[in-house]
Amino acid sequence: MNFQMYMPTRILFGAGQLSNLHAQALPGKKAMIVISNGKSTRANGSLAKTEQQLKQAGVETVLFDKIMANPLKSTVMEGAAYARKNGCDFLVALGGGSVMDASKAIAAMAVNDGDLWDYVSGGTGKGKALVSEPLPIVAITTTAGTGSEVDQYGVISNEETNEKIGFGGSDSLFPRLAVVDPELMSTVPPRFTAYQGFDALFHSVECYIAAPANLMSDMYALTAMENIGTYLGRAVKNGADLEAREHVAFANTLSGVVMTLSGCTSEHSIEHAMSAYHHDLPHGAGLIMISKAYFTHFINRHACDERFICMARALGKQNAKEPMDFIAALTELQEECGVADLKMSDYGIEPEEFMTLARNARATMGGLFACDRVPLSDEDCAAILEKSYR
Repeated sequence: MNFQMYMPTRILFGAGQLSNLHAQALPGKKAMIVISNGKSTRANGSLAKTEQQLKQAGVETVLFDKIMANPLKSTVMEGAAYARKNGCDFLVALGGGSVMDASKAIAAMAVNDGDLWDYVSGGTGKGKALVSEPLPIVAITTTAGTGSEVDQYGVISNEETNEKIGFGGSDSLFPRLAVVDPELMSTVPPRFTAYQGFDALFHSVECYIAAPANLMSDMYALTAMENIGTYLGRAVKNGADLEAREHVAFANTLSGVVMTLSGCTSEHSIEHAMSAYHHDLPHGAGLIMISKAYFTHFINRHACDERFICMARALGKQNAKEPMDFIAALTELQEECGVADLKMSDYGIEPEEFMTLARNARATMGGLFACDRVPLSDEDCAAILEKSYR
């Protein structure tokens, strides 16, 4: 029953809540708004609305609009220099998981010397502790996938070393405020709604079967699974279905909290290796590709049979009696969302890479392997990739 819980982020949840940003206690007077290098926040009006809300609150703003799908260390360092140059005293991360992850790293490097990889633990990172407290962050999530609006971690890629590693862990990297407004998610295309929803699902699934799971994390994880199982298909089919968007957003935020209570398993390590070498691969898509073979491996090892049955029930199979019922439920949800036939080969992944990816996963994100209830070898990882390959 032992667990530790610390959740310092104030969460403003619900349709239309961005309109209440101006009334919140904001952590500074000059914000750097961080957005992606795409067009969505401009096209759907969320950037203009955020700028208007900050202006109404008396906050001056500058814009940094260079974050890509798998944020790079070089972009983080550029953003940190831009924040310093403009004298910003806090960041507003407006976007999906990549924007929020990058903003945490930018917030740290805006006030600390050296290179981001000096402060990364794992791989070629030097594992130093931050000297100065990062700039405060307000996270306004426009997707439902990573839960990054309520945790203290971000995942960054080092293009020089083919490493994709989680950065953070310091309490000071929790966003001060999270705005979770499902109206901002209504224009996310169906395929990306699915990728993001499955990322949120796997956060909770992994934390539920992880060795550190506990009563508190189980509560969050199962509730998140129930909401995704019921509503993700609807959100994929009709992005304007606000009820579905709301429930998937709720599940995503819960899945962010559960990662602070338990821990993701090696599934995330393996996918990070995949997208470290293939930057065009969306994280959620990579997770979907390997998910059935990955979880089947642990079912075959009888890692936690009853937990897989409970997860099958959470996803809607009320009469589930066997661990493999979870794989059946997972397959049905992927089919409902139109993502059951994703191919690694479409993103340039080749079978010759499998052992390289397996070794990279352990070298860069080895800590997650410690959360597995049954040890996973490099050969096991390569076999999971082989079974998943199309």
